[in-house]
Amino acid sequence: MTMAEQEPELDMTRSQVFGEVAELYDAARPGYADALAGDVLAYAALDGRTAVEIGAGTGKATRSFAALGTPLLCIEPDLRMAEVLRRNTAGFPQVRVRAGRFEDWQPDGRRFGLVYAATSWHWVDPERRWDLVHDALAPGGAVALFWNPHGTLDPRLQAALVEVDRRYGLDRTPHGVSASDYGETPGDWAGVREWPEEECRRDGRFTDLRAVRYRQEQYYDTERYLGLLASVSGYRVLPAERRERILAETAEVLDAHGGGIAMDHLTDLFLARVRPAR
Repeated sequence: MTMAEQEPELDMTRSQVFGEVAELYDAARPGYADALAGDVLAYAALDGRTAVEIGAGTGKATRSFAALGTPLLCIEPDLRMAEVLRRNTAGFPQVRVRAGRFEDWQPDGRRFGLVYAATSWHWVDPERRWDLVHDALAPGGAVALFWNPHGTLDPRLQAALVEVDRRYGLDRTPHGVSASDYGETPGDWAGVREWPEEECRRDGRFTDLRAVRYRQEQYYDTERYLGLLASVSGYRVLPAERRERILAETAEVLDAHGGGIAMDHLTDLFLARVRPAR
């Protein structure tokens, strides 16, 4: 998911549209920083224990953790996304995929060493999510929450694209934020309030809170960027004819500005662990 999909309230309609284009989602969506999985695992110190992934999608983050030998239980609510996830992790026998919502999953007395969510935490019921994570983790177990927001580097191109968006009533698209609008610290996302640190501190059952930012520039040619947009929920919920029109107009703008778009890609990571039992 992109920053454009991080709504302040849980929107199940948007959260369930990705399976319509599971293959496109898998091909077009960017992954996460190369160092992230190793850093999370170093913090969690699993020592062979299983990690749980919330809303694994098609495995954008899963494969990085699996490649490092991590035993994984991946929970994905959309059957179509789960099917692609199973295919993408077929070479990792230590990965299990469970179709269903994290809110409906029962750990059945098991306690895990790590629970992580890759751009999916904001889809989990905000009234229950910290309880659910705490109940799934062993004392000292870690939670890792991360997102990959991005900003447009060329302000003139951004302004032209935003003008197209406005004509179609879209205001939270992947190119809607300038790279310069992001702050210097993890979670400072140009006014989007999704960073979990304050919520976690209020909960009080977690300790050793940390935040890490990774950064890299990425270029999308017109075709690849249109594929990314076509997988975004704000575009998916548009009527098909209207969606095709906005994508066509967006392509015209991109082609008029050199045939693509350069983005500043961030990966912002939040870490915490369950307080040890006294």
